[in-house]
Amino acid sequence: MSARKGVPARAEAARAAPVPVQALLTIPVAAVIFAVDTFTPLSSAVAVLYGIVIMLAGAALRGRGLLLAAAGCAILTVVSFILGHDQEGYPDSALIRCVVSLIAIAVTTFLVIRNQASSKALLNQAALLELTHDAIFVRDLNDIIIYWNRGAEEHFGWSAKEAMGVSSHQLLRTRFPIDLAEINAELFQSNRWEGELSHCAKDGAELVSASRWALQRGAHGEPVAILETNTDITNRKRADAALLQAQADLAHASRLTTLGQFTATIAHEVNQPLGSIATNSEAALRFLDRPKPDLDEVRDALKRISMGSSRASEVVARIRGLLKKGQPEKAPLVLGEVINEAGLLLQRELQRERIVLSVELDPAIPIVFGDRVQLQQVIINLLVNGAHAMAEVEGPRRLVVRADLAEDGWIRVQVSDTGVGIPEEDMDRLFGTFFTTKAGGMGLGLAICRTIIETHGGRIAAKRPDGPGALIEFTLPVAEAA
Repeated sequence: MSARKGVPARAEAARAAPVPVQALLTIPVAAVIFAVDTFTPLSSAVAVLYGIVIMLAGAALRGRGLLLAAAGCAILTVVSFILGHDQEGYPDSALIRCVVSLIAIAVTTFLVIRNQASSKALLNQAALLELTHDAIFVRDLNDIIIYWNRGAEEHFGWSAKEAMGVSSHQLLRTRFPIDLAEINAELFQSNRWEGELSHCAKDGAELVSASRWALQRGAHGEPVAILETNTDITNRKRADAALLQAQADLAHASRLTTLGQFTATIAHEVNQPLGSIATNSEAALRFLDRPKPDLDEVRDALKRISMGSSRASEVVARIRGLLKKGQPEKAPLVLGEVINEAGLLLQRELQRERIVLSVELDPAIPIVFGDRVQLQQVIINLLVNGAHAMAEVEGPRRLVVRADLAEDGWIRVQVSDTGVGIPEEDMDRLFGTFFTTKAGGMGLGLAICRTIIETHGGRIAAKRPDGPGALIEFTLPVAEAA
């Protein structure tokens, strides 16, 4: 396809096609008018008919050429006047007719020049429609195509010659988002309509267009034609569909990953009671294998096995309750014990990462109602996040857990680290599901922490510490307010 430069070739051809015939007609028409005006005894202003010559010339000539044609008609008028009245003088009536004819020639020339200027402006505007990559066509009220730009040719595949005079909806096999009658009702009411349409190109390809319709009305407000502009969004729609599929696949993968994480959590939590069960089972067998079985020791081992199995079942039940967002099984708790137990569980890992853990507990902290396993999970998650935030820190690595009674009467727990900190723009969305600042994170830990704290009637938020790093604070109601 050639580059779109200047006035489109087919517009030039349409304008140039009738020019030779019109140019040739000006000479015989001018000769006939001159002969009639000169050699016939008509007393009317025949020379005004030179206006026909000028209009014919206007289709072929521009600028100086048209002015020369008009000057020629004026000269013929004067010559005819002289030849027709040289024997009888120049009566006033004949002179008036000559002047009227000259004025008519001048007015006609002016109107033709102005019409040419208007036509040129329209041609330039039409050329702009040809330059756009959008598919633009005009159809009458019967849906018959009366204009088809180059963008439509490239987009749909049919040339203007093939499309002109054909129903657009039949040619393109248009599929509408709603009933066509509803679209036309909106178009005739507001003179505008826009939406997505599906078309079929000449090669059979299915195209999706962002279509905009504009209704043209006549001088008296009657509908005349419809201008339709179609922007190709086929690739964008395919990309959107691919993105939706990718999001669905990601959500599925996230669910599988989440399931894996919770499986790992369950395995970690039940590992200790299962280990206890295995140890006590082996001990009970050894006591039974002795020459004289020690039944008291066997009985104690079986009790410990029973306690371990109960502990494992309790862990699984509570994690399942967390997944279902059910209410936690609250019991009176000493929060300091919960925090210390969580620290002991992570002690070996923190030592391996050269992290110092400090626990600062206010002895005046009252009893809280809560689920020990879930609150331990919150503390452990916050400590692990703090440890990860200090993984690249060269200086001192310190985790601090503070628990005291806030001024509003709630129990306040703060976990701070000396890591890289939290960007300001992430503070408000830190606890959102699947939001993470870690390269390999899933964005579930802090969301789960928020769920646990809120089901306990508390609040959790990120705050700016006085020094480097990050600070996460949550509050819980005291036992009397629970």
